[in-house]
Amino acid sequence: AHRYARALDELYGAGRGEGSGDLGRSGPGGGDGPSFPTAREWSQELESLFGADVREEVLADAAGAGRTDVLAQLDPSSVRPSVELLTSVLSLAGGMPEQQLARLRPLVKRLVDELAAQLATRMRPALSGLSTPRPTRRPGGRLDLARTLRANLAHTRRFDDGRVVVVPERPVFSSRASREADWRLILVVDVSGSMEASVVWSALTAAVLGGVPTLSTHFLAFSTQVVDLTGRVADPLSLLLEVRVGGGTHIAAGLAHARSLITVPSRTLVVVVSDFEEGAPVGGLLGEVRALAASGAHLLGCAALDDSGAPRYSIPVARQLVAAGMPVAALSPLALARWVGDRLRGEPS
Repeated sequence: AHRYARALDELYGAGRGEGSGDLGRSGPGGGDGPSFPTAREWSQELESLFGADVREEVLADAAGAGRTDVLAQLDPSSVRPSVELLTSVLSLAGGMPEQQLARLRPLVKRLVDELAAQLATRMRPALSGLSTPRPTRRPGGRLDLARTLRANLAHTRRFDDGRVVVVPERPVFSSRASREADWRLILVVDVSGSMEASVVWSALTAAVLGGVPTLSTHFLAFSTQVVDLTGRVADPLSLLLEVRVGGGTHIAAGLAHARSLITVPSRTLVVVVSDFEEGAPVGGLLGEVRALAASGAHLLGCAALDDSGAPRYSIPVARQLVAAGMPVAALSPLALARWVGDRLRGEPS
């Protein structure tokens, strides 16, 4: 029983609970027995007592609580992916030297790949039909074999040897889907302090939306400065490792940079992910919003979400943004995908 208590106390009692010393001692506090010397020994003890699955769960919780020494003990192939764990790992990785970070990359890659795949599965229905080839009787595209067979089932010939052949009197072709990026999505993401969870979701969402053929996705990260990370959208792992969360907030600067990227406003979506705690004078922010709205661009403000998924943003500033022409809402990545899909299909907002 002491082994069990000691192993779990390393996490839940922080080395000071009843498992840390003499179990027979009464009263508050714990004993003065030694804690586990290394994370490796703790990992081995957890696995021998509780099994590999419980070990990964406990070590992941420890990493989330700030225990950098356990990161190397997490098994990338068996750890349970979650945005919370990824956020914690990225936060801890920010101050690591490259040698330690290199050992951590397989874990971060597994978390990013799994979470992006899960998100893509949920978002796919909202984005369906945006680039699907349409059937046509006019030749020019590929022959749509399945539709051609269905359309010509009445035109069959039976030969003496029993063979049945469908005669394609009405061939159906697939019109070529446009491979050009007809629409432009500019994600303007606040990476100031306390925005970790929203930044993770934004990077994963950008990677999924970047796979839509008719959509050119840009990623602008801003605090008091603006960094264009569009070139890393296709690789969310690289994008997340490049982002540095912290600093102040200058939303107007992010929107000004976004405005400089617009060529066809009516086919441009500008989405701001922020807590809208503008550090600069709000008048500059409202001016940028009014300019974008007047140009005809489609605007949306997405409120930041805290660790529990609840919206966390400045309501007074959000109200002023709405009045200036930018709707503000607390949206999940799936709801954002529906909004993007509706705009691309020409459906009213």
